Amino acid sequence: MSYMALYRKWRPSGFKDVKGQDHIVRTLKNQITSGRIGHAYLFCGTRGTGKTSIAKIFARSVNCESPEDGSPCGQCQTCKNIASGASLNVVEIDAASNNGVENIRDIREQVQYPPTEGKYRVYIIDEVHMLSTGAFNALLKTLEEPPSYVIFILATTEVPRIPITVLSRCQRYDFKRITIQTLTDRLKELSQAEQIDVEEKALTYIAKAADGSMRDALSLLDQCVAFHFGETLTYDHVLDILGAVDTGIFSQMFRAVTEERTKDCIYQLEELVLQGRELGQFVTDFIWYLRNLLLLQASGDGEDLLDMSSDNRKLLEEDAERTDSETLMRYIRVFSELSNQLRYASQKRVLTELAFIKLTKPQMEKTYDSILERLSKIEEQLEEGVFTVKAPGNFGGVGESVNRNPVAGTFAQGAAVYATPSAAGQGTEASNVPASAGAPPEQVTLPKAQLDDLQLIRNEWGKIVKALGGVIRSSFRDTVVEPSGDSCLCVVFLSVENFEIGRRPTIMGELENYVKNTYGKDIYFKSRLIGNGERLDTVYISEEELRERIHMDIIFEEE
Repeated sequence: MSYMALYRKWRPSGFKDVKGQDHIVRTLKNQITSGRIGHAYLFCGTRGTGKTSIAKIFARSVNCESPEDGSPCGQCQTCKNIASGASLNVVEIDAASNNGVENIRDIREQVQYPPTEGKYRVYIIDEVHMLSTGAFNALLKTLEEPPSYVIFILATTEVPRIPITVLSRCQRYDFKRITIQTLTDRLKELSQAEQIDVEEKALTYIAKAADGSMRDALSLLDQCVAFHFGETLTYDHVLDILGAVDTGIFSQMFRAVTEERTKDCIYQLEELVLQGRELGQFVTDFIWYLRNLLLLQASGDGEDLLDMSSDNRKLLEEDAERTDSETLMRYIRVFSELSNQLRYASQKRVLTELAFIKLTKPQMEKTYDSILERLSKIEEQLEEGVFTVKAPGNFGGVGESVNRNPVAGTFAQGAAVYATPSAAGQGTEASNVPASAGAPPEQVTLPKAQLDDLQLIRNEWGKIVKALGGVIRSSFRDTVVEPSGDSCLCVVFLSVENFEIGRRPTIMGELENYVKNTYGKDIYFKSRLIGNGERLDTVYISEEELRERIHMDIIFEEE
């Protein structure tokens, strides 16, 4: 006997074998047991969800001599004849190849004769949307008032192409996409019955690739088993055959994109191409990965929305924290446009590389969402103290940008600045100040304990402000931390409005408690407003460092 494909061999023979369409199965079974059977049904939904299978089961059920709970018994002669295709009472028509008016007229002539066996003549018209306009018009009258022994079951994947006059004459049943879990369970059941040795992770990926279609899932499993016949079908085998990419690769690519590592994205893409991965499938899967990240951000808890293992969900949650929803929507837009372009492109790799360059370099685009992302990055840089100042004179060249770190004491000669705080990063920022141009900053020595406290808080100032959040994050945005004695630091405000808010004892107390609980330091904080013309570029060094700089002993006189 010749081999029969899995999707044909395991086609449901009864309602109990149908998976993922419980709402439809229950309704049809109730109609059969109660005798309330309609004359016209419209089964609509995506491919491979069971439309034709349920239509054939229904045709056997209504003609079965002894139905069991609305399902065909499969043992009576009528059921056997229908199952073998020998019955004249069940006629299956492919509208894709029989879509003319004359084909429908043949049906109109046939329905005049009652069934030779059983109770009903059932006409199953598959892909009914392919009928011509004339054929639909010829079907209308018969569809509206057929003989009592005739049932029409119309199946389609494209409901919008069905005339409204036909829709209004049918009971409509919408077939859902079958969930990944349901597909996986069915594949596992059939694998055991067929004695196929396969990893559960491999079945899960096949179910995901089937996109809600049971027929596609069985066909993919058939393909994979045939390629690795006699071996254990592993997850890697499935990826190789389907030209797919492991989920971990998507996480690596996404992190490289968010960190603007364009070169790493291109290298990783080249590796996928060398492995023979299909770029169209990769783009589709990456869009799905981005969609999961967006859902996770929007819902907060994607456990009910995402069909995946706890390990993959944990990795997804970590990636979701790396960017915001607006940026994710830009990523999805860019890759959705890429997906449409790849259908007809001859240079798929070039287009995919260009898409990754767009993601890592939003300045290349002039769209609204890319501008928002660029502004967001600028704000992050300002908050984290990533800035440059123009250094006049001969230090580093005229007009050259020079980085400044006030804690370490490195300062561009002649560049007068104010230090302003970091809201999300480390260290401090700088902005112009009306001070004497070219005047070098003052150097002040501090005892080691005071200098350690100052450096600790200055280095962590951005993190502290961000962690405290709320009023503190907004009012402490433009502040500088200065020494003020043993175990005491002063928060210098550059804005009067922020000073009036941040000076309150409750806020200072909250700041002190956070520093104590986080760093184990008992530091007293006070506040003041910056004075007119005051410069905040003082460089603080320890006595030991000062000795090393001037290479001589220093005697500190007591006042």
